[in-house]
Amino acid sequence: MASLTFSDLFRILTECAGADDTTAVSEDSLDSTFEDLGYDSLALMESAARIKQEYGVDLSDDALYEIETPRALLELINGTPVAA
Repeated sequence: MASLTFSDLFRILTECAGADDTTAVSEDSLDSTFEDLGYDSLALMESAARIKQEYGVDLSDDALYEIETPRALLELINGTPVAA
């Protein structure tokens, strides 16, 4: 199983969205919607590719469209078996 922390997730999201390092992120952000946080579908798709590369977790496009918050994404990632 993958083990991704919220810090790892926000690092990936920030890098893939092209946001700068001054973006304040806290655990409270886990329940904000991606839209409220300023992440679009392209940033989420790029993040999914990075997660697959770094952690071996392959997220389907359908799963990405259904997920609305970082907490839901983190729970999906940590509950998804790592690809062999």
